[in-house]
Amino acid sequence: MAATTATRGSSGSATAPRAKRKAPFPVELYRSAVGKKYVMALTGIVIIGFVFFHMIGNLKMFLGAEDFNHYGEFLRELLVPILPRTVALWLMRIGLIAAFALHIHSAYALTRINQAARHTKYQSKRDYVAANYASRTMRWSGVIVGLFLVWHLFDLTFTGTGYDYVRGLPYENVALSLGRIWNAAFYLVANIALGFHLFHGTWSLFQSMGWNNPRFNAWRRGFAAGLTAIIVLGNVSFPIAVTAGIVST
Repeated sequence: MAATTATRGSSGSATAPRAKRKAPFPVELYRSAVGKKYVMALTGIVIIGFVFFHMIGNLKMFLGAEDFNHYGEFLRELLVPILPRTVALWLMRIGLIAAFALHIHSAYALTRINQAARHTKYQSKRDYVAANYASRTMRWSGVIVGLFLVWHLFDLTFTGTGYDYVRGLPYENVALSLGRIWNAAFYLVANIALGFHLFHGTWSLFQSMGWNNPRFNAWRRGFAAGLTAIIVLGNVSFPIAVTAGIVST
């Protein structure tokens, strides 16, 4: 006897089974490998943009304490009086935290998809090609950069880390913090790891978005290498400048 798909209600009449309610479209999209691939790529663009402009702004340190501290105050005064002081800055911070969280989660999920696909006879590289973005060296450089980010926030934004931290004086805080040789060395190592992550990430970004063509590979590699070099050289110049006495309180 064939199995029936209907169920009977309290009155004895047959009722059709309820269809599973779908989640909102963005959630359904993110559940797919393609959605995770695009989320990782788009959040990567946001993070790369932040790292680049953060480095550009920090170059004002070479202009002296007055210019650098004025730049810090400018960030705290963004969109005043439309928004209260520091609100716009905190909204940007929250947005960046969300981008980092989505970036890490999508990378992890795609890596799991990649690992599962290796044990499947019929598999499509198209479904998990972006997983390479977070595998091998990307995974470890990402961990180093993540730990550094937490340290960096406490070191120069929230509380300081064992020196005479003064809120509202970023120039003096940078000089005092990076004046500790072990901390300057940590910043150098972390930015080298950032360089590896940026290069492989920027290169993979185009592939994750489906912009993969052998004719553009040389351009992709040159763009990834050039952007990485600019950011890393700019960032490592700060601990070097403090250690060399170019920047001091």
